Amino acid sequence: MLPKDDLLKSVEHRDGLTRILDQADQALKTWDVVITDFLSPPEQIEAAALIQRLTDVHSLAWGGYPQAERQRLALARTDLPLEPSQVPLVLLTVGGNFMFDPANHPDFLGAVLATGLPEGSVGDIIVLGERGAQVIVTPEAVDALVPSLIQVRSVPVKTQPLAWDQLRVRPPQKKELTTVEASLRLDAVASAGFGLSRSKMADLISAGHVRVNWKAITQPSHSLATGDLVVIRSKGRLEIGEIVVTKKERYRIALTRYA
Repeated sequence: MLPKDDLLKSVEHRDGLTRILDQADQALKTWDVVITDFLSPPEQIEAAALIQRLTDVHSLAWGGYPQAERQRLALARTDLPLEPSQVPLVLLTVGGNFMFDPANHPDFLGAVLATGLPEGSVGDIIVLGERGAQVIVTPEAVDALVPSLIQVRSVPVKTQPLAWDQLRVRPPQKKELTTVEASLRLDAVASAGFGLSRSKMADLISAGHVRVNWKAITQPSHSLATGDLVVIRSKGRLEIGEIVVTKKERYRIALTRYA
């Protein structure tokens, strides 16, 4: 039996992590590969840290493509190999004519959840503009979702399974850049990395639209460090690289932006 109380001290997503520990315990006892629901990035970070503390269990995260935001974990004894093919996923197309009533990610997610499907059954949603979207789900969700998801906003849609070679995810564009700043404040560094004015960035941060290591940060003065990941939905991700203090006591920061 795993020492749950000790392992769950100070975790943010206690309910979800408790379920994962139960599944890890199941994997230990049965020698089976056990699969979790889809996890958000913050849940994945906490789960990975938790699994690292277990000597007899390891995990693999997979959400259908390498840069997937929502992923399921495969859990197994360390003696058993893990690979992405062991994580069961289904790709669905939600097709319709959105030319006159465009839908965004929250619209599609809201329509999916309105069918009664739990959020843990839903992975990434790839919006395709006027043509609709693609949705990654658990196999168990297919029979419930295909007949029920028939409208998004005012647009009638047809939902059906799709072959994985039809997945329409473009590889992220990567740009390396360097900035020199007087401080490591989030608003200063992120404004340079995303090419936005500092006041605009401060507004985005204060409104809760900016995440650091997948946690919402609302203080523009939040200090960044090497290895931090800054995320703004629809604008991409910014990875903080090497930080060097210059002779003038400013900070030269290497940045990698993924758009």
